[in-house]
Amino acid sequence: MIDIAFLAESLRALAAGLPLTLGLTGGAVALGLVLAGLAAAGRLSGIAVLDGLARLYVFVFRGTPLLVQLFLIYYGLGQFRPDLQALGLWWFFREPYWCALLALTLNTGAYTAEIIRGGVLAVPHGAVLAGRACGMSRGLLLRRIVLPLAARQALPAYGNEVISVVKATSLASTITLLDLTGIAQKLIAQSFRALEVFVCAGAFYLAINLAIIGLVRLAETILAPDLRRPRPV
Repeated sequence: MIDIAFLAESLRALAAGLPLTLGLTGGAVALGLVLAGLAAAGRLSGIAVLDGLARLYVFVFRGTPLLVQLFLIYYGLGQFRPDLQALGLWWFFREPYWCALLALTLNTGAYTAEIIRGGVLAVPHGAVLAGRACGMSRGLLLRRIVLPLAARQALPAYGNEVISVVKATSLASTITLLDLTGIAQKLIAQSFRALEVFVCAGAFYLAINLAIIGLVRLAETILAPDLRRPRPV
């Protein structure tokens, strides 16, 4: 039989890891979006050096597992402690939270860069020509036509990427962080009841992703008013 009391206790214990999971997700998504914008701009700039650097960054972080990246940053860079101390960076790399945030940011930035690039390339050329014909400057054209249409094209894929980041935060538990998954593993070690604990942890992840899906749908409605359901007469 299902032990309701144990489930309730597990939910309360897991709730303590929710701020860490949400903090890693929000920080990685925000910083990754900035990094992705720079990488996408490099890819679209037509400047060989910038394009090459952006391609290399995207290739490396899309082509290797996030877990490997996380271990390289947290454990690998620890071998260079004297050098990092000399540069004044050891305070950052000695903390598992900052290492996890950095790994998540670099990883999601690479994927988001390609999402942004794809969205920009999907903007109809006719819309750009129409803007130029109206006498729009390059900045105004970018702000009024290219970015809104690119955001509309890229939003579904970007929503999936944000959900992937939420799930990827579970890897932070491998470097001692007590996020949702980290606390779940601790509870299992104490109670030996993996099924109930992981069901509760999964419920938290589902709730977070359900909220993200709702926000993405709201953003789609705002960016694409023509897709709204007509109100009954």
